[in-house]
Amino acid sequence: MRRPTNWLLFLLALAGAALGAAERLALIRTPVPPAAFASIAAVFAGLVAIRALPLKARRPVVFVVALAVVVALTGGLAYFQFVFKPNMVKGFLSAALAPKPTSVVVEAARIEQWPAQLTAIGTLRAYQGVAVAPQVGGVVAAIHFESGDDVQAGAPLVDIDDSVEQADLANGLAQLKNANVTLERAKMLIAGGNTPQSTVDAAIATRDSAAATVQHTRAVIAQKAIKAPFAGRLGLRNVDLGQYVPVGASLVTLQQLDPIDVDFPAPQEALASLAVGDEATMTVDALPGRSFAGRVKAIDARVSADSRNVTARAEFANPDRKLLPGMFANLTVTTGAGADVLTLPRTAIVYSLYGDSVFVVAPAPAPAAGAQAAPAGGVGDLIVERRFVRVGEVRGERVAVEEGVKAGERVVSAGQIKLQPNAPVVIDESGALALPAQTPKP
Repeated sequence: MRRPTNWLLFLLALAGAALGAAERLALIRTPVPPAAFASIAAVFAGLVAIRALPLKARRPVVFVVALAVVVALTGGLAYFQFVFKPNMVKGFLSAALAPKPTSVVVEAARIEQWPAQLTAIGTLRAYQGVAVAPQVGGVVAAIHFESGDDVQAGAPLVDIDDSVEQADLANGLAQLKNANVTLERAKMLIAGGNTPQSTVDAAIATRDSAAATVQHTRAVIAQKAIKAPFAGRLGLRNVDLGQYVPVGASLVTLQQLDPIDVDFPAPQEALASLAVGDEATMTVDALPGRSFAGRVKAIDARVSADSRNVTARAEFANPDRKLLPGMFANLTVTTGAGADVLTLPRTAIVYSLYGDSVFVVAPAPAPAAGAQAAPAGGVGDLIVERRFVRVGEVRGERVAVEEGVKAGERVVSAGQIKLQPNAPVVIDESGALALPAQTPKP
């Protein structure tokens, strides 16, 4: 009985050693590592060796082996409980709680050429604009216009009752006629030597006085026939038929709208580059989507002591007369040649109290020695770095960056609210935001 058992143990040890060698040489594949087969073979070989010992020597060896087995089992359980199991749990938690990659939209920082510009807020004013008012008071006898009419220069607007002046004119004309007759008679008499020269002089003075009276009356009548001083558009009528209007009362406004002027303030530092003839563009909130081109027409001869600003005036064509005096306008004046600047979309800048920053996409760092590398194209290929930047001028949907980013670097332009430094990301190639037709105003 003892011999078959020894042979069986020997065969089991040999089988374990053979399976371990085959596993190590990749001849077979089993879920058990080669070291396990080697251990099994060693155990069976040890049993064969123990059975071959004499009975007296076998007992202490069995005791020692049993004790070693107990110690090994205890150590194995302790290793499993305090080393292997915590590491396994930690690995599971790390895999479960690992941050998922965030989908972001990126855009590369690029160099653009921006001309030197001055931006300002202006107010539109008519090329010519007056409040039509009478020079003499009276009752309105006729009105020849309606509110909002376009009129030509010299067009009649309002007639004030001039019946008294017409009567005075008739009287003056009669006196002027009599003075002319008297003067002719005096000239005939002095030619015959029948009257002194003083009579002729008195007749001339009387004739001139009568002529001046007629001229004065005609001037008053002309003042009561109020006409448009220049071509333009009338405003709202402030007078009614039969109403008495005093001297200087506003009857209606008259504005020449084409061309139209825009007055805007500029800091005194701009005087070094701002000049008459500079190109200017203008937009108004009342006409969204439209831009108007013009030129600087004049610059004031003084700087305001209160604001240290100088007022400039630009002129714009207004053929359809959509621009009206008093409108608010945004102006951009080109004051110099272009310069190369590094720009980013406005949406890429994260503004905060402790500084402006951007998220730059960069390759993920290489894994530490012994760590499993991420598969190509998977999570962990790209991360974001947070960089503080110094921003400059803003034009439209682009902002100039003076420091913090280099040309060509990819910057997150959408999705920053979900990001943290060194967070994994994936690039969404189809998620770019379309530029709005008009930039919303705060």
